[in-house]
Amino acid sequence: MTATRIPQRNGRSIRREAATHIFKVGQTVRVKDGFLVVPSKLPETYRITATLPLRGNVLQYRIRSDDERHERVATEDSLELVNLSPAGSGATLIERTFGHGHGPNDERLTS
Repeated sequence: MTATRIPQRNGRSIRREAATHIFKVGQTVRVKDGFLVVPSKLPETYRITATLPLRGNVLQYRIRSDDERHERVATEDSLELVNLSPAGSGATLIERTFGHGHGPNDERLTS
């Protein structure tokens, strides 16, 4: 984070922290419900292609869908991160971390 000092009329300065983006370039996001005019006509997921400066008090991002030829600009408060784990996998955290089928009957574990 970068801090900036803004001079005031009385000679004192106010220290302000620079805003930081919560999403990074390359992450997959979707537009939150309530921010779309016609949700059925827009792609489901987007990839962050660039971070943009503040607009008012909100950070912005340039986003792109693989289904479209153009990029869009979206505010940080209108986006949410997409979990890219396989849909419907039903795996527990341990299974996702260490894999499936590594029990005592697994022939890879026998000598």
